[in-house]
Amino acid sequence: MDIFVLVSAALMGIVEGLTEFLPISSTGHLILAAHVLSFEGSYVHVFEIVIQAGAILALCWEFRARLISKIHIQNAPVRLWWSTLILAFLPAAILGLLFGETIKSYLFQPVPVALAFILGGVAIIWVERRTLKINLPATLNPVVTPITPSITPSIMPPQITPALALKIGVLQALALIPGTSRSGASIIGAMWLGVPRAAATEFSFFLAIPTLFGATIYSLYKARTLLNINDVPVFAIGILTSFISAFICVRWLLRYVSSHTFIPFAWYRIIFGIVILALYGSGFVHWSRY
Repeated sequence: MDIFVLVSAALMGIVEGLTEFLPISSTGHLILAAHVLSFEGSYVHVFEIVIQAGAILALCWEFRARLISKIHIQNAPVRLWWSTLILAFLPAAILGLLFGETIKSYLFQPVPVALAFILGGVAIIWVERRTLKINLPATLNPVVTPITPSITPSIMPPQITPALALKIGVLQALALIPGTSRSGASIIGAMWLGVPRAAATEFSFFLAIPTLFGATIYSLYKARTLLNINDVPVFAIGILTSFISAFICVRWLLRYVSSHTFIPFAWYRIIFGIVILALYGSGFVHWSRY
């Protein structure tokens, strides 16, 4: 197999792992990375979804002790944990199956994606400033603020009730709109509903496991006729580099949210959205493969 294809797959995996759990949307970054690398082929769109498995495996490894402790479902708190997670997962799963292809046909275009980046950034700034205004003294720095020393309680954060989880799940479903960001929709949505930043981030991490694994399996099933055994090295390298970069990113983000807001990511989203519009307007990026 062409070494350039393997290197491109590795770089795409790195981009996926670094952007999957940050509230900046991996979609636009993967599109630009694929264009710059001339990473093309009938399987590319499936590849971009399947390498999410590497990011999710990294998350599972980071929280392996917590996940193992959830195996004993006879325990009432554990049953509540699973039911809460499933309730939050269902809206995106159902709406994705019903309207995923329609959304992709109409909204997977540069202008809608760029607008999703920009509006998402504005939403993050609004929610963060609202949260700071409610919970913190005005004299504290709005970017670096002491939130909580830890985000690893023994069971689901008490702020996440089943009813609240369902609402967060509905907000996560907004990520079906390309450029919105699944993590951004779930974390910022939870914060908007009153969940502390650290608890919202942790819940988003766990919610990512069924959501992204489900999307990966479904995409592989739909694209089964497009794939062959020769694609295995490409997918394997993408998943491996996605795992490594996501593992590093998750560990960093766990520390970051303990003392920072998401406002820097909001400004990044706004700038990136403007960049997408500029690149598309100049003819640098073509979206014909979507």
